[in-house]
Amino acid sequence: MTVSIHSSPSPCGRGLGGGGRDGAGPAPSPHPPPARGGGGPFPSASLSRRTVLAGAVLATPLIARAQVAPRVVVVGGGFAGATAARFLRRIAPTIDVLLIEPNAIFTACPLSNEVIVGLRDIDAQRFIYDGLVADGIRVMQAAVTEIDPTRRSVAFGSNRLIYDRLILAPGIDIAWGALPGYDEAAANRIPHAWKAGEQTILLRRQLDAMPDGGVVVMSSPPNPYRCPPGPYERASLIAWYLKTHKPRSKLILLDAKDNFSKQKLFQQAWQQLYPGLLEWVPLSDGGKVTRVDPATNTCETDFGSHKADVANVIPPQRAGAIAVAAGVADRTGWCPIDPATFASKLQPNIHVIGDAAIAGAMPKSAFAANAQAKVCAEAVAAFLAGGAPQEPKLINTCYSLAAPGYGFSVAGVYHPVNGQLTEAEGSGGTSPLDASTEQRTLEAKYAEAWFKTITNETFG
Repeated sequence: MTVSIHSSPSPCGRGLGGGGRDGAGPAPSPHPPPARGGGGPFPSASLSRRTVLAGAVLATPLIARAQVAPRVVVVGGGFAGATAARFLRRIAPTIDVLLIEPNAIFTACPLSNEVIVGLRDIDAQRFIYDGLVADGIRVMQAAVTEIDPTRRSVAFGSNRLIYDRLILAPGIDIAWGALPGYDEAAANRIPHAWKAGEQTILLRRQLDAMPDGGVVVMSSPPNPYRCPPGPYERASLIAWYLKTHKPRSKLILLDAKDNFSKQKLFQQAWQQLYPGLLEWVPLSDGGKVTRVDPATNTCETDFGSHKADVANVIPPQRAGAIAVAAGVADRTGWCPIDPATFASKLQPNIHVIGDAAIAGAMPKSAFAANAQAKVCAEAVAAFLAGGAPQEPKLINTCYSLAAPGYGFSVAGVYHPVNGQLTEAEGSGGTSPLDASTEQRTLEAKYAEAWFKTITNETFG
């Protein structure tokens, strides 16, 4: 099938683009604006003067106010939160929109697998928030420490701020302790690299330092987790790196599943490009990692142990900690939502979007986060105007690379059915197995073009 790329006036593997109620997402541009990143491999967290001034308005404690316009607070400045703030400001400019995000620089996960294998610089993944400030959004660099749904308030530092509606975009946290032996200290030796930044650079350096003939062991967790195709794209690109730079080496991918996103496409690519180099061990063959020993770089399964020269463990995940503190996460560690509005099913006047949400059939991707943010923004605007939102349709397209210039994708359309987001019958599909070399090259170019488009739309 041919994946169509839709155009729109607004905006770890790769979730691409964004969709609103009409399913429209950003089109890859042949000449997209340049990304705006920080300087150096580890730039200091510093806001521009304009952004600092925007935050300085909130330097004193705020409880209530003589309100002339409704206030929406957005917590979390990734693809979901930043898109929600920006889109809400555009469609309802009279609403007072405040974005609270602890980091001055956002480091994007899409395309970060290319950083790991030296195809991309980490600076190209970094973005600041000046574009949001220019749109009239107040950006506060702070960590939210408490959310009180009863008082409709958020606390950060010595401040407490009242909201009319709260949009939470907390992303994921690693579920430390869910995999025996893998804790925060272990991640300093065996990186997960599932939050882009220093972990990405650590894994890249380990691969560079590994001698030819070494063994790389990766593990992929059970569902759900951020970006379902991500581990398999990473395995593909690491295999490309080994084939290109260290051809006597081997990659073993231990998997807690027997089936995964775009499986036939990945396995076809592995057979064509990396025979004998990349070994996939599924759940049924003992692929589930049950324990990690960071002292020896060993991943243990019920069937045996795998000692690595370089190990990359992608552990189980959950919604970001602030979601748990706010009472919007259930026993699964994720956040149940109304699929038409992304309103929390557990707390009033709070919406949850992005990777933290239980979004039914919709994957945890950057494209999905962007689509959900737009639907949520329209719902919030409708509620605050005393109206009712329309039923949405959302789209998602995820591109993956099996090698430089070798791309493919999966797409879907989603709508609410019986309280869940369900894929519309007959919608979407994957790239064809018999695609030509030219088609694979074109989809790889679409991936790069999308990234430039969505990051400019979200942060530019």
